[in-house]
Amino acid sequence: MKVTFKDISKQYKGKYALKDFSSELENGIYGLLGANGAGKTTLINIFVGILKSDKGQVLMNDVDVRHLGIDFLSHIGYLPQYPQFYKNFEVMDFLRYMCVLKDIPKEQGEKRAKELLDIVNLSDASNKKIGALSGGMRQRVGIVQAMLNDPDILILDEPTAGLDPQERIRFRNLITKFSENRIVLLATHIVSDVEYIANQVLLLKAGQLLKQNSPQALAREIEGKVWMVTVTDETMEEKLNHFHISNMMRDHDGIHLRVIDDEKPDPHAVNIEPNLEDVFLYYSGERERW
Repeated sequence: MKVTFKDISKQYKGKYALKDFSSELENGIYGLLGANGAGKTTLINIFVGILKSDKGQVLMNDVDVRHLGIDFLSHIGYLPQYPQFYKNFEVMDFLRYMCVLKDIPKEQGEKRAKELLDIVNLSDASNKKIGALSGGMRQRVGIVQAMLNDPDILILDEPTAGLDPQERIRFRNLITKFSENRIVLLATHIVSDVEYIANQVLLLKAGQLLKQNSPQALAREIEGKVWMVTVTDETMEEKLNHFHISNMMRDHDGIHLRVIDDEKPDPHAVNIEPNLEDVFLYYSGERERW
């Protein structure tokens, strides 16, 4: 499976939500990473046909998806940013309903739903009303409905927003489990959601693709630009006003600052290994002064 975006652009009231976005995806997990408003949801909505782009093409295996019509959707599994559930539905009844919408034969859908509920550890909740489930459990129901048609392309828009750390880890593990032999596009502003599981990261800012590469390769690009320096209360203000600080921690020997900058911020600063959050801040973070 291959998906190609060619020069996708979309404007709202004269302002670009996406501008000349081009990328190629093959089987694997792709983290679409950007701040709120970067254009992630707009790209996904264009991909699944909710929005029309002002310019550009989306191709599946080199065929324009507009020529595929409704058949294109049979290849897609989609969990939107704000999934709307019928809270009075029991879980299994909801999944049966979704099978009807996806035109999945009854017996096949029943079997598939039960298999997926077992995988996401929700078999015991199959007869519970969705409104009685926790947020994390509802998100697992959401990924089950997205997987009912065994899609070639799984699209997840901010799937862990609002989940506690344990549920976020559980959900990341499920994404990895479901990623075999398909394209997974995971849109998020939470760096840790993609740092550990994404094969490639697409870094988006103000509707433009800044970078696309593996998390490891992106981190190597900013080696020598991430520093640790220990300061006092008296000297901290100066550093805050002159450098991009990604983290501060007070300890018994002073205040430890994680600084992202091309130049050494202090004679005593030492280089440290960059991570994906550093990459995100270096390329797309606003260098605010305190």
